[in-house]
Amino acid sequence: MNYSVAFFTILSKEIRRFSRIWPQTLLPPAITTALYFLIFGKLIGKRIGLVHGVSYIDYIVPGIILMSVISHSYSNVVSSFYSTKFQRHIEELLVAPVPNYIILAGYVFGGIARGVLVGVVVAGISMMFTQTTILHWGIALAVFVLTATLFALAGFINAVFADSFDDISIIPNFVLTPLSYLGGVFYSVEMLPEIWQKIAEANPILYMINAFRYGMIGVSDVTIELAFAMTGGLIVLLTALSLLLLHKGIGIKN
Repeated sequence: MNYSVAFFTILSKEIRRFSRIWPQTLLPPAITTALYFLIFGKLIGKRIGLVHGVSYIDYIVPGIILMSVISHSYSNVVSSFYSTKFQRHIEELLVAPVPNYIILAGYVFGGIARGVLVGVVVAGISMMFTQTTILHWGIALAVFVLTATLFALAGFINAVFADSFDDISIIPNFVLTPLSYLGGVFYSVEMLPEIWQKIAEANPILYMINAFRYGMIGVSDVTIELAFAMTGGLIVLLTALSLLLLHKGIGIKN
């Protein structure tokens, strides 16, 4: 049976959903990014000087872009799938002859679409403050898409377990945001004391941001191969977990 119609129906619904409310989904990250570059890049950056041989504003551009990709790919899926549960639309999907992997793919690709679109908007805003060029297009694009995929899957899992709208904001506020800020967005890990460098190495976002930074400006605090291996491994793990949750109906059928 051809399931492409089901997949593209879910995907188009997701894209229309965040496109329809673009003042809430696309405008805020553009404004926030402009403030980041104005405050950290232009004002504070002049006092910091060079980091790994590049200007401070060029150094923080990759991290700010990827931080936006992380938060928006995650929030799109967690809010959309939980709303489907809350409004009882999930029952229509459960009774339809559509396999679980198609349902998962539809929501995840919707999150990827929003994450990538927001990332492109943020990258466009960055061009107003710096003339950063991409040195390794293949690596940058791969990290860009893989990161959006990983956090779209994470958002799906959060939505499955969520029992209220408060539950879908706990992880972004108390886990994702701290890990993003501590993932080397605004500084090099080498600037930290040795004990904190060891602690930072347990943060997976650190590897994604540094791999993306390497793709853009050729600078990284971590091994690129390790960054790809960790990101790919987490995607496989979260995909398997998501499919298992759908198969068992945990948080959905009860």
